[in-house]
Amino acid sequence: IPGYGDSPPVEKAVTAEGRRTFLDHVLQELGMQRPVLVSPSMSGRFALPFLLAHGDRLAGFVPIAPVGTKDYTAEQYRGVQTPTLILYGDRDTGLAPQALQNLQHLPGHRVAVLHGAGHACYLDKPEEFHRALLGFLRQLK
Repeated sequence: IPGYGDSPPVEKAVTAEGRRTFLDHVLQELGMQRPVLVSPSMSGRFALPFLLAHGDRLAGFVPIAPVGTKDYTAEQYRGVQTPTLILYGDRDTGLAPQALQNLQHLPGHRVAVLHGAGHACYLDKPEEFHRALLGFLRQLK
C-alpha cells in the first residue's frame, strides 16, 4: 500500500478520491476485468472508496477487517450490489467488530469467522481462510 511501511508516500493517496483513482489505475494497468478485490486491514482505505464508486466493476469483494469502514454511511453501503464475503478472526476484538457493524449493510454479503484467529486471520488460520475464500469464489458468476 503506497505510503505505508517502507513504501514511498504517494501524494494522490492523501484523499479517498485519490486512493480510489490510484486503485482504478492499478487495475487498469494490470488489465483486470471484474476482479475479486481482497482487502485486509489498511487496504480498506483504497478498496472502500473504489467499492462505493465502482462496485459494479468487481465480481466480488472480500474485506478482512478493513480500516475506514466508519467513514461511510449505512445508506452508502446499501447501494452496493457487489457480492461480498466479510471475513475476520474472532480474536480480532479491535477492528473486526467495527468493520462487521458497518459492512453488514452491504446487501449481498455473507460472513465467515475464523475461530482462534486474530487480525491477520489469513496468517493465523491459512487453511480455513483459503477454504472460506475458495468457497466464496466458486459461487460467483
